[in-house]
Amino acid sequence: MVYSLLRKHKKLVMKSSSIIVSVIVGVVVLLTAWILGNAYRYKFKSTQTITVNGNAKKDFESDLVKWNATFSRKNFELSAASAQLATDRDLVRDFLVQQGIKVGEIRFEAVNIAKDFEYHTDGKGNGYNTFSGYTLSQTVSVESKDLNKVDNASREISTLISKGIELSSSTPNYYYSKLEDLKLELISQASKNAHQRADNIAKESNAGLGSLVKADLGIFQITGQNDNEEYSSGGAFNTTSRKKTANITVKASFLSN
Repeated sequence: MVYSLLRKHKKLVMKSSSIIVSVIVGVVVLLTAWILGNAYRYKFKSTQTITVNGNAKKDFESDLVKWNATFSRKNFELSAASAQLATDRDLVRDFLVQQGIKVGEIRFEAVNIAKDFEYHTDGKGNGYNTFSGYTLSQTVSVESKDLNKVDNASREISTLISKGIELSSSTPNYYYSKLEDLKLELISQASKNAHQRADNIAKESNAGLGSLVKADLGIFQITGQNDNEEYSSGGAFNTTSRKKTANITVKASFLSN
């Protein structure tokens, strides 16, 4: 009888153990399914983003001009060439001052001295060089915020050629002294534009716009107004146009919910 009771007890214990194991396995399966389901939902949710390009541009006018011209003299005697160049320098300075340019805005670079030679051949076809004189050249540069006066001077300075000055003038280059402020302003506007575009897309899709997850700043481009100038992969930086247009883009990604 005792043996029979022990066998029954053993069967009950085994049956209880099987039930417990089954319950544990079931709980583990349910927990695993819940974790995987939530992970999938999180992954699915995290990939629901709206990516847009925001843009901003502004027309502006340069407030600083840089311009230079080079004049030269040639003579067999170095001292004579130097004296002639000094006379030309005074004429150039006087001309610029008469154009309304301040003395402090005029800068003369160092004099460049070159020894010139001419190549010859004799009756036997042998080549040789002979000294042909010294060429002295000097560059005058002007940096000013009075664009009109410098523009006029750059056009009229060729009149000095009639006085015997060998002179060549470059094209003025125009800059903007508050460029960093302009960049910050356009970045702000482009960011707002990107947010507005993303918000419009979300509304049209019956969705809500979440937080910003990523933003990439595009290349800052400065081109001449109405010049049909192409953008550059490294960023266009126009210096030949007095009136310019600045442009920048912002690529932004927002969560959608």
